[in-house]
Amino acid sequence: MDHLPIFCQLRGRDCLLVGGGDVAERKARLLLDAGAKLTVNALDFVPQFRVWADADMLTLVEGEFNAALLDASWLAIAATDSDTVNARVSAAAESRRIFCNVVDAPKQASFIMPSIIDRSPLMVAVSSGGTSPVLARLLREKLESLLPQHLGQVAHYAGALRARVKRQFATVGERRRFWEKLFVNDRLAQSLANQDLKAIEDTTETLLREPLEHRGEVVLVGAGPGDAGLLTLKGLQQIQQADIVVYDRLVSDEIMNLVRRDADRIFVGKRAGYHCVPQEEINQILLREAQKGKRVVRLKGGDPFIFGRGGEELETLCSAGIPFSVVPGITAASGCSAYAGIPLTHRDYTQSVRLVTGHLKTGAELDWQNLTAEKQTLVFYMGLNQAATIQQKLIEHGMPKEMPVALVENGTAVQQRVVDGTLADLNELAGQVVSPSLIIVGRVVALREKLNWFSHH
Repeated sequence: MDHLPIFCQLRGRDCLLVGGGDVAERKARLLLDAGAKLTVNALDFVPQFRVWADADMLTLVEGEFNAALLDASWLAIAATDSDTVNARVSAAAESRRIFCNVVDAPKQASFIMPSIIDRSPLMVAVSSGGTSPVLARLLREKLESLLPQHLGQVAHYAGALRARVKRQFATVGERRRFWEKLFVNDRLAQSLANQDLKAIEDTTETLLREPLEHRGEVVLVGAGPGDAGLLTLKGLQQIQQADIVVYDRLVSDEIMNLVRRDADRIFVGKRAGYHCVPQEEINQILLREAQKGKRVVRLKGGDPFIFGRGGEELETLCSAGIPFSVVPGITAASGCSAYAGIPLTHRDYTQSVRLVTGHLKTGAELDWQNLTAEKQTLVFYMGLNQAATIQQKLIEHGMPKEMPVALVENGTAVQQRVVDGTLADLNELAGQVVSPSLIIVGRVVALREKLNWFSHH
């Protein structure tokens, strides 16, 4: 271990910062956030330091470095653009046994500044020992995505509940199980973020009343259209907390690689024209696992409430009294069109978008007359097998045969393919792609030639 990680209590304690530039300003923000009584010494200062000084948040000492400024200090930072001055500050601090950080010179420093994830009172520090600050920053960014912004509020609230929890639950094991329930409760976290006092109280009382073994719930998570980078932060947090993940073919391997390693996985393999597991059985899987007390994530491609049958699955849970929540995802229409270079709206071409299912219940018929209205974009989900009918009906109801169309196969994935042409070519184009594919019809498709940024296909 090159450095011992410690968290210093600096509130109300004298600290010296030598330097008045942009780098020093960043260090000053950290010290002020920690409540330090800050003195800043420099030949000149960027404007922000003057603002802080006018607000009595710190003291400015203009001029050359004077070692006497360290006499009352608990900690020092040298952040000038002069190696000589920084070395003098370090030597003076060393002689007084004061910890000193030297910016961009870890070997001269008696302490280093880590990358910080601040969810006060929860703090996470990441350090490479000064050898690779870029790597530390990248790790911090990954951790930032895993830790919800409201985690600090939950931690504060947990502190206020400690005495009550200790009285109510006799053993350490019981308390641990209670805290596990509390920290993964999305409703409580959302209520704390919104300062909804009644909802906070109701959720807390429910958590305290129900048996510790009963924590079953289902979270419906939209995985987006394929690219793992399009999974939302909240979606990522949910799949990292799941006991069981129920997923289908439209969820990419890259996203499944982000699921918690020890979570059970149930593949239900849905695709157009073939269902590995019938929808009713999927509903029962979710219900059965939640009733066992499991935290179940139903991971669905795109957005679960846009042609994802999410509402049907939740109705089953609702009838059985199983708690559930929904994390929306980027729907295929949005993701695939963006990655194909096709804006769904454009004031010169279209003012509305219609998302249409090409997979209808028996006997259902689309409102073809309204679908052929001017200045709108049509996006057909699951329409590949119905391409001939879509082409025929749109033309029959007055849409011009030369209307631009595009079919996006494996949208947003590295293997994405796009074929385009006109409505007169739609059935022929459908034979050139495979499922999953999306059909886009509208004048905005013509912009693809200019705006295609993702691929050459």
